[in-house]
Order: sequence, then structure tokens, then C-alpha cells
Amino acid sequence: MSTKSDFGWAIPIMRAGYAGRALVYLVVAGFSLWAVSRGGEAQGTTSAFKSLESTAGGNVVLVAIFLGMVSYAVWRIIDSIFDLEDYGTDGEGMVARAGMIVTGLIHLGIGFAAVTLIFAGGGGEGDQSAISKGVTTVLGWPGGRWIVGAVGLITIGSALYYLKKAWKREYRKVLMGNPVTRNFDPALRGGVASQGFVVGVIGCLIVYAAVTFSGDQAGGMGEAFDWLRGQPYGRVLVGLLCAGLLGFALFCAVNAAYRIVPKARQESIDSLASRMTEKAKSV
Repeated sequence: MSTKSDFGWAIPIMRAGYAGRALVYLVVAGFSLWAVSRGGEAQGTTSAFKSLESTAGGNVVLVAIFLGMVSYAVWRIIDSIFDLEDYGTDGEGMVARAGMIVTGLIHLGIGFAAVTLIFAGGGGEGDQSAISKGVTTVLGWPGGRWIVGAVGLITIGSALYYLKKAWKREYRKVLMGNPVTRNFDPALRGGVASQGFVVGVIGCLIVYAAVTFSGDQAGGMGEAFDWLRGQPYGRVLVGLLCAGLLGFALFCAVNAAYRIVPKARQESIDSLASRMTEKAKSV
């Protein structure tokens, strides 16, 4: 008979994955915010990794990112298949679970980009993102336009899910209630919202690539930064987004330490949501 502890073996994979994800956003948002503050431009993942590779100890961090991204991809696939976090089988739940696999594969690509850069010695094939390359490849397949369009719509669905989590603070349900999660709650909320915005822009760019039958405009965070920079007060907005993504790096780190996995719980743990509810009732 299945018990909640059956999937306890997945917890270390989850923690390693979220720690690696925190490292990715810390590197990308950190390098980008530093560049913007000095009059430069925000960097996409590939550019940020190249900047990191040229620093002392950068290769060690890139290896850690690779291992973390592999762990995150494995975790997301396991989580989606076995529904370890009880998203369910209704429409919203299935969109969330499909989005897990897409984001897992995307992060796996980020991991390989990091480790490939080590062997390329800072060289490589330029700054074109892995997403743009992948979209261009898939567009050449039979029915590729529909595949790309579907991936774009799933990505937009994931973005809306992030924004909904931030608006309703639903992320509190999967975090342990303790002083760390309570004190950093505003930063966590801003981080989740910032991630939702970035994912939404990426999803729209992928859909646009399907509509125009061209992968040139599709991309990741670098292309999202480029689009935002073209808006009124773009530099300020990019700086704010980078700060928000540092909040998302914190969110990932907090998840690595304090995330609750319903089907792998071995003891009763109060969530941040329940703790905050109790606090509100006591006021």
C-alpha cells in the first residue's frame, strides 16, 4: 500500500534541484543588476555564464549549476508523473504538471549550456539562446509550428500560474512555517511575480516564433530583458526586474531548505499558510 513516505527518496533530488536553480538566478540577476547599475545591459543566461566562467572559481560554480539543473529536471519529471505535490488531474492541475516537464527540460538545457561552456573555454557558438536554437530546429520538423505554438501556450500557462501563486500567496502552502519563511515572505512574493513575468514574456516570444515561422525572436531571459528595455523607462524596469529575480533566487533557496512535498512527508509539518492564518486569527 502506498504511503506518504514512499517518495521520501525524491526529497534530496528536489533540494539539489532548487539549490541549483537558486544559483542560476543569483548569477544571471546578479551579473545583470551589476551591469545595469554601471550603465551596461542586462545579460541573458549564456552571457552571464560566460562572465562567470572568466572569474576565479567560475568553473566550479558552473559544474554546480550543471548538477543542480540535472537534479531539477529529474525532480520536475518525477513530480509531474507521480503528482507528488497534489496538483490533481483537473484542467489547472494538468497545465501545471505539463509546465513542470517543459520547465524541467528547459533547465536541463541550461545545465548543459553551463557545462559545455567549460569545455569550450569561454568560446562557443555565440550568444544565441538555447531556446532560440531549439525553436529553430523544431520549426523544421513536420508539424513543428504547432509543436512550438503548443510549447509557447504551455509556457504562458505556467507564467499565469506563477502570477496566480504570487497574487494569492499560494506558495505559502508548500513552505514550512518558520521565522525564515515568515520574515522573507514579501521578497518571496515579489520573486515569484517577477519569475511569472519573465516566463510570460518568454512564452509570448515562443508563440510569436510559431506565428512568424522564425525562431530568431524566441529566447530566454536575455530576450525578455531586451524586450523590456525597449519599453518606456526600460532601463529602470530592467533594473527592477533584476532585483525581483534576485528575490526569486531567494525563493528557490528557501524552497531547497523548507519546501513541503505532500506525498513524501513523514511527519506533520505546519505550512507557512497555516501559520499565517493562525497569526491573523490571533490579532
